[in-house]
Amino acid sequence: MTVQFGRYAPPTHTLVHLSDPHLLAGGAALGGRFDVDRTLARTLAAIENAVERPDAIVVTGDLADLGEPDAYRRLRAAVEPVSERLGAPVIWVAGNHDERPALREHLLAAPPSEDPLTAVWDLNGLRVIALDSTVPGWHHGDLDEAQRAWLAEQLATPAPHGTLLAMHHPPVPSHIPFFDILELRHQDELAEIVRGSDVRGILAGHLHYSLHATFAGIPVSVASATCYTMDVASPGDRVNGMDAAQSFQLVHVRPETITHTVVPVVEATPVDTFSPEWVARMAQLTPQQRLEAFSRKPGR
Repeated sequence: MTVQFGRYAPPTHTLVHLSDPHLLAGGAALGGRFDVDRTLARTLAAIENAVERPDAIVVTGDLADLGEPDAYRRLRAAVEPVSERLGAPVIWVAGNHDERPALREHLLAAPPSEDPLTAVWDLNGLRVIALDSTVPGWHHGDLDEAQRAWLAEQLATPAPHGTLLAMHHPPVPSHIPFFDILELRHQDELAEIVRGSDVRGILAGHLHYSLHATFAGIPVSVASATCYTMDVASPGDRVNGMDAAQSFQLVHVRPETITHTVVPVVEATPVDTFSPEWVARMAQLTPQQRLEAFSRKPGR
């Protein structure tokens, strides 16, 4: 049940944003220690619990760790049933660990090709453009001249609810040393294309920790990884991976703004302060009565 209590109307669109599953063939453990099949399954279960009918599920890259055909088949078998139950299409984005031919053939059931994996999705007036920032044979990111020209052509016509870009390499800095080696190239050229356009946000991955920034005046939201995350509680030069703090994001699109809610994937029992019964009681009150019941401090 959706109940409007404040000044904002309900979202026009809701997206699920997750990233970096890094699956391996045969269900092998990543680096010999991270059970990435298990953490993906936990994430998908949390997604089904958190949202009823999202408009799309966006997965921003590093779908497989070594680009193995079986890894893509396993990913498809894990995600597609959830997509079908939620009634939400999956927007797959290529990452630097992916291999374009195997991704196309075994995840998308399309002819194998080294061409960039780009796509445009119309989600009831909200446009999502998937970009391919991968560079075959390398881990850093780039958008070549042809892809930048294609993007400019797509953005020449605004969408009714604006546009979100989905890409793997975020066009923002990291405070972790050496991550700059793996940054996106040609950021200035990309900024010229998106500045002043209808692009309302950029969804990305790659970093394995949640990060928020702006690029050419546009909000950038980086989703953490489902496989393992970075221990950013340590000083930047001592950050390493850890099997904890996996999360995904709920993207709520409103006419006035877009919010990105980081949803931790944890095993915890919440309290029931805001039970369905409490919400139903509040919904029956007038705005002034709700203010008195919930906003006024006791004894004041």
